[in-house]
Amino acid sequence: MLRMLLNWLLSAVALIIVAMIVPGFHVHGFAAALWAALVIGFINATLGLIIKVVTFPLTVLTIGLFWWIVNALMLELATLFTPNFRIDSFFWAFVGAIVLALVQMVLRWLVLPPKRHEF
Repeated sequence: MLRMLLNWLLSAVALIIVAMIVPGFHVHGFAAALWAALVIGFINATLGLIIKVVTFPLTVLTIGLFWWIVNALMLELATLFTPNFRIDSFFWAFVGAIVLALVQMVLRWLVLPPKRHEF
């Protein structure tokens, strides 16, 4: 449970960092980032998962590049349900999806301890 909460906080921090780096990506305040992280997580766990399964053949053909388009679409969809979170265009959503994945990867590497696998 604590790990899930920490992931949520790190996702919110990552959104703030992306908003500072990507010009067309806007998050106004930490509360908006927390809400946006929650909405993005929910969308990715439901609709995003379904779309990624359906478009898997296309993803294989594009060597995984199509997933960036799906992630950008999920970010765009999240802006509809999140006040104070806005993306100017699909291009900025695409760039934001790439930067967000990289920032989240670095933050999780820095903050979260590695999972222990017990056999």
